[in-house]
Amino acid sequence: MEQPGPARPGSKIRLTDSGLETWLVFDCGLDLPEFAAFPLLETAAGRARLTDYWERHIAIALKHRLGFILGAPTWRANADWGAKLGYDAIGLDHINREAIGFMQAMRDTHETPSSPMPVQGSIGPRFDAYHPDTVMSADEAEAYHTAQIASFVAAGADGAAAMTVTHSSEAIGIVRAAQAAGLPCMISFTTETDGRLPGGQSLGEAIEAVDAATGAAAESFMINCAHPDHFRDILDGGEAWTRRITGLRANASRKSHAELDNSTELDPGDALKLAALYRDLRAKHPGLTLLGGCCGTDDRHIAAISEACV
Repeated sequence: MEQPGPARPGSKIRLTDSGLETWLVFDCGLDLPEFAAFPLLETAAGRARLTDYWERHIAIALKHRLGFILGAPTWRANADWGAKLGYDAIGLDHINREAIGFMQAMRDTHETPSSPMPVQGSIGPRFDAYHPDTVMSADEAEAYHTAQIASFVAAGADGAAAMTVTHSSEAIGIVRAAQAAGLPCMISFTTETDGRLPGGQSLGEAIEAVDAATGAAAESFMINCAHPDHFRDILDGGEAWTRRITGLRANASRKSHAELDNSTELDPGDALKLAALYRDLRAKHPGLTLLGGCCGTDDRHIAAISEACV
C-alpha cells in the first residue's frame, strides 16, 4: 500500500468506481437478478468479488493521491426492487446497513491522508431508469426513499448519491428526505442521446427545478449512464445551472438506453478516447471534479481517466 503522503498539489479531483453491475454480469459472468449487486453481501464469495472490484479502483486513487468516494452497492436496495428479490422492510434495513459497514471497513483498510475515502449510500430510482413511464410526485418520492436514507444514517454513512435519476420530481423528494435526515446528498441525472432526461425534461430545467423546490439543498449534481457525446454540447451555454454539476460517471458506449437494454454483449468503448473526452470537458468545465464511470466501464477506464485528467 502507498505510504501516506501529501495530496497532489492543486488537485481537487476525486474518483469514484465504474460500472459495477455490468462488470459483474459481463466480465465476471454472474447472474444479477433485477440488476442488483447488494445480495452479494450475503455470501463470503460475493463479498470477495466486491472487495476485488473496489480494491482495483482504490489502487488508482492511491497511485495518484486522490480522494475516492466509496459508494455502497445499494442502488437497487429500495422497497419495490427489494421485494422482487425477497427482501422485506426489515431485511432491506439490515442489508443497507451492512453495505455501509462493508464500505466503512474498506475505508478503514485503505484510506490515507492524501486519499480520503468518504462512504456514500447509493440510491436508485424507484422505477426502471430505461423505461421511466411512471412518475412519482415529490411527496411520494420523499416518503418512498426515506426508509433507505434512514438506514444510511443509522449506519453512519457520510452522505448519499442518487444515481440514474430520470425525473426532477423524484430528485426533489430524495433531496427533501436526505435534508430531513441531515444527510448530505448528491443527485445524478441520466440523459438520452439528445441530452434530455428520459422523461423529456431538459437537464437545465431539472436542476433548476430541484434547486428551486429545495432551496438548493443538494450538495451538487452529476450526470451518469450517458456517453459524453450525448450531453457535452448542452453544457457549453454557460448557464448558471451548469456550475451545479460537479460529477461525471459516463457510459463507455455511445448507444442509447434502449440499445443498451437490448444488448447481449458488453460495449466497453475505447477507454483512451473516453478519457480524452473527460479531459476536454474538464478544460471547459473545471468544476467537474468527481470522475468515475457507469455502464461498460471498469477500472481500466478509471485508470485512463485519471492519467488524462490529473
